[in-house]
This record gives sequence, C-alpha cells and structure tokens, in this order.
Amino acid sequence: MDSEVLADLLGVLIRNRCVNDGTPESGYEHRSVETLAEFFGETGTVFEPHPGRQSVLYRVQGSDPSAPRLMLLGHLDVVPADRTGWDHDPFGGRVHDGFVWGRGAVDMLNVTAAMAAVFNRYLSGEAPQPAGDLLFLAVADEEAGAKFGAQFLAEHHWAEIACEYVLNEVAYPAMRLTDTPVFPVNVGEKGPFWRTLESTGTPGHGSQPYGTDNALVPLARAMAGLAEAPAPVGISDEWREFVDGLGLPDEKATAWLDPERIDQVVEDLAAESMGLARFVHACTHLTVSPNVLQSGVKSNVIPEGGRAEVDFRALPGQDGSTVDDHLAKVLGADRDRIAVAPVMDHEASSSAPSGPLWEAIVDAFGRLAGSRRVVPTLTPVTTDLRFFRERGAVGYGVGWYDDRIEFPEFLGMFHGRNERVSVESLHRTYSLLDEIVEGFFARV
Repeated sequence: MDSEVLADLLGVLIRNRCVNDGTPESGYEHRSVETLAEFFGETGTVFEPHPGRQSVLYRVQGSDPSAPRLMLLGHLDVVPADRTGWDHDPFGGRVHDGFVWGRGAVDMLNVTAAMAAVFNRYLSGEAPQPAGDLLFLAVADEEAGAKFGAQFLAEHHWAEIACEYVLNEVAYPAMRLTDTPVFPVNVGEKGPFWRTLESTGTPGHGSQPYGTDNALVPLARAMAGLAEAPAPVGISDEWREFVDGLGLPDEKATAWLDPERIDQVVEDLAAESMGLARFVHACTHLTVSPNVLQSGVKSNVIPEGGRAEVDFRALPGQDGSTVDDHLAKVLGADRDRIAVAPVMDHEASSSAPSGPLWEAIVDAFGRLAGSRRVVPTLTPVTTDLRFFRERGAVGYGVGWYDDRIEFPEFLGMFHGRNERVSVESLHRTYSLLDEIVEGFFARV
C-alpha cells in the first residue's frame, strides 16, 4: 500500500469531523462509513441505532469453517478539539513536515485507516483467502462509552460480529528506558467507573451569604478533595509482566513493583518526564479525575443545586466498591449532602500474552523491526475491546512508529493538542498489521 494513499485516507477521516461530544446527536459517523464504502468499492453491513450514528462491518470468508475468526476493529469518532493552541487546523487532515495533523490522528483513525488498507488486500483478492474469517468493523461512539457502537453491537448483533481474536487500540510507540527499545502491546485496560455527584441547597441573595445553604460549597469541597487525596495503589499481574519485560536494573524494577515506593517513583519520574510519570501513576493507581462542575444561575443568586462528574479508572483487582469506598472517605461529612450515582461501571479486562495472535505479533516485530522485545502492557484508557473480552475473545492493541515522537509525548496527544502521526509511522503500522494477519492465519 502506497504511503500517500494511506495518508489520504487518514486525512479524509479526520476532515469528516466525526466529533463525539457525548450527546446522541453528535458523532456523524455516517460520513466515515461512506468514506470506507468508497475506499473498498462496496457497501458493508451498516448498523444505525440512532440517526447518523453508524457502524459498518465487512467480512472476507475463510477457507476453513473451523478456523478462528480475526477482527480488525477501529472506531470512527473523535473527541472535540478547539483550534486554539494547535499549530495546524485540528480538522484539516493535511500533511505538514511528514506528519498527518488532526484530531484522531493517533486516537485512533491512524490505526483504523491502516486496518482498512490491510483488510482491502483480502477483500480485493490481492492477498490469498485467509484460513478463518477476517472481519473489519469500524464503530461509532467509542469516545462516549459505546452505547451506539460496540456495546450496542455486542448486545444486539453478537452473532454477526462474533470472533475469537481482535486487533484494536492502543497502538504505542517504542519505549526507550534502557539502551534497547521495547515495543509495548496493549493486552489489558483499566475499567471506567464514572460517577455523578449532585447536591441541593436553598436559594437566596448573594449579598447575604452568611449561614446559607449553598449547594455549590459541598460539591466544590468534594472536587478539590478528590483531586488532592492519595489514590489507592494496585500492583497488578499485568503491571508486573510489563515491568519484567522492560529490562530495568534490579533496584529500579523492584521500586516500580513496590506499592510502598511507587509514589516516590512517580514523583522522581515527573522531574524528568511528566508524560511517563502520568502513565506509571495511572497503571499503578485507581485514578480519579474530577472533570465537570456545574452550579448556579447568576452571580448574585445562591445556588440551590449542583452537579459534578468524576472519571474513576480501576485497575485489575479493583471494582466499584473500591471506587465508592474511596469516594465516601473523601466526602467525609459531606456524604449526607451529596447524592452519588453511577454512570458507567466496567471492570478492568485483559488477555493473556500467549497463543497464535500474540505469537504472530512478536514474529512480526522480529521480522520488520529486527527485535522481538515485545512487552505486554496495561493501558489506562478504555477501549472497545472490553465488550469482546467479556464474551471470550482475545484482544490486543498494537502499532509500529518511527522515532520522531517518543512515548511520553505520544501519550500527551491523546485528547490533547497538536495530535499528529508521521506518514512513515502510518505505513509502518499498516505493514505490521499486514504481517500479523498473515502470520496469524498461517498458525491456525
């Protein structure tokens, strides 16, 4: 596949502006479903649970009905982006200095485009018929919990999308913590436990606040407390495998695996690389991010109600009770004034780094990158893989990047400014995925 064709496809997906702001009316994924139909030269099976919120499925039938099915799973929606602070238009999708710039360039339209290009080789007959079915699924609504995307399909159309193996996100660049780089592959993810907090009070005139029942005050205390309180630590098996694969000096590796020392590790890392510090902290703690606070109608009116939203992410071994216990501890005396309600509860999920798909990944890196130093990685973010893992599928996230953007900077581009991917990295990911698909079907 020509690099220019890949960059053009990614550019169009970015310019389609499938912006998901969390409301049912946003997303507009139908635009990119149409783009994929043009790219493949045919229309796939389209699912539309809400007007405009489309996902699309394509399938190449395998030669052996008993062979396992492999899915290439990408999402089409992106989070909002403001032009302020970007070096280039976040929805321009243009190439500048060898990079495709725009919202979704790394999350995850680059991988979606690369997957489409790999799948097209089999759909067009350029690649030989695979042993098992090869599926390509591009979904809506990943950025807002997947109610109109993967969750809907898993609950209502599982027979059509069922598979044993899945390739998805997150596709990380190499990590260079020692003299030899290692290639992280996402084998597991934290679980999202989102909560809303609501308070009530008594309205009054803002000129006479003494002794009033201001609904904002307990919420403000709660949000500040959640931001500042130490979060529970968890050293999961997935984290141990990751650290073991990094090849760190013994003393450093021991510290990274010690729940009593991990906070100091994070603090020390922050002095050198805030991006890496955030990643290590997120992979070893219940994370708590108080993100939305709404209250009041006017500056001289004491608010009678307030609402806040908090993003909790739980590690393997943690669950909703971990989240709610921490929340109750932080709220303290304000617990009686604040009503807490769950928005999303999904426990962490993971797939063992073994079997034919894992072996194909390791072999592909060995052939293309000249290194088999592949480390299973826990990702702090939530992906659509959780809906497949809970139904027994094995799923990983993988990509291959050049050295122009290092791991910490790469992490900062997710939902951040100046999101971009090099054209070379886009082609590398395509080549890697192509090698993985061929290697997988050669094994089954």
